[in-house]
Amino acid sequence: MTHSLNLKRHLKALAALAVLAALPAFGAAPGDAPSASSDGAALREPPPAFDDIDDVPLPDPDLWQRIRVGFALEPLDSPLVAEQEEWYASRPDYIKRFVDRGSLYLHYIVEQVEKRHMPTEIALLPVVESAFTPRAESRARASGLWQFIPSTGKTYGLKQNWWVDNRNDVVAATQAALDYLQRLHDEFGSWELALAAYNCGEGCVGRAVAWNQKRGLPTDYLSLKLPPETKSYVPKLIAVKNIVLSPATYGIELDSVPDQPYFTTVKAPAKIDVKLAAKLAGMTEEEFVALNPAHRKPVVAASATLVLPIDKVETFQENLENYDKPLVSWTTYNARRGEYVDSIARRYGLTRHELLAVNDTLRLDRRLRLRYAQQVLVPIRRSAAHHGGTSLRTASAGGAAVRAGNGGGNTQWYTVRAGDTLYAIARRFSTGVEALRSLNHLRSHTVLHIGARLRVPDPR
Repeated sequence: MTHSLNLKRHLKALAALAVLAALPAFGAAPGDAPSASSDGAALREPPPAFDDIDDVPLPDPDLWQRIRVGFALEPLDSPLVAEQEEWYASRPDYIKRFVDRGSLYLHYIVEQVEKRHMPTEIALLPVVESAFTPRAESRARASGLWQFIPSTGKTYGLKQNWWVDNRNDVVAATQAALDYLQRLHDEFGSWELALAAYNCGEGCVGRAVAWNQKRGLPTDYLSLKLPPETKSYVPKLIAVKNIVLSPATYGIELDSVPDQPYFTTVKAPAKIDVKLAAKLAGMTEEEFVALNPAHRKPVVAASATLVLPIDKVETFQENLENYDKPLVSWTTYNARRGEYVDSIARRYGLTRHELLAVNDTLRLDRRLRLRYAQQVLVPIRRSAAHHGGTSLRTASAGGAAVRAGNGGGNTQWYTVRAGDTLYAIARRFSTGVEALRSLNHLRSHTVLHIGARLRVPDPR
């Protein structure tokens, strides 16, 4: 479907409809006006007409309206825009998904864009780059909402190491992306060229501009010889803008996003398990990771801050202050070259799959041995005495602090099922692998068998 509608004319029509919606009595014929109400009170006089349509108060403006007001890019006269409009409009479920993901981050991004006096179309760029998927990764190894490649990420201060990849950090990557876009705009003097350079690199756009200049040709975006992906890049953004500007024109129902902050940052402990941090905040692990996607391991380490929903901050801080057990259940093991992954996993009560899931950067040979000496993340071995009698302070769904524990050392029987490991059972009953071994007199090389019975802490 192709939309040749003049959007400016459509907006005027929308504004006129807003006037009618705001002033319903104006459309009624004189004979249709109701008389005084049954209790004798006279109806209020209709409000005076507005001299300027911009003065009409619109009901409950949301973040989309704020974004629309800040649009500043000129329409792009290219058939590629219509093609991209058709692509998005034919995928309403796709739009719904990226709006749902983006609702966590969009208010923050819009605020940062406005602080820099940039067009608010820039706030929609993550739709094109990643569909607001904070851990999206491309074939070219670009990563995050803003799809930084490793080298550009490092240039703009985004740390990438064993613990974190700040290209996926919502706050840090947004600041870096806007710094980069501002520099590109300063270099090329046009947001369209800045966006093209963001996609294919400033060298790519610089060479295209120089080629046209040498031949006396225009140097605007549509006149340059650019790679096919870059040719479609700005039209994609303009298509997204047009759909946001007038979703009904494209048969799209855009879910409302509140015009208010969703998250804030809080000081982080030196180290804390991701799972525990989520629990203390009264969040699921998935919800926590969506706001803190930069952490590559199940431990938050070397991070100054955590990102939390505003309404979870007090819960997290109170529960953290009252928590009386270790904040981490993982440590690093300096593995030797040639060690087998399976032997390391067995030593720490894990399956190979569990070990590799938290050590996805290990370099292995075909026999699953370490190619060279490497750090491996493993569960901390704790004694039974260390865990006995301690209580776990967690957050309920409503955010209030509740207390649960192992009942001062009471135990119960657990029957081993298919796929169980000591590590998985220990996590299930809020204890450690070494505590389970001690409680059941198991050796480090003991293999669990389906149907075996183990003593485990009783939470009652």
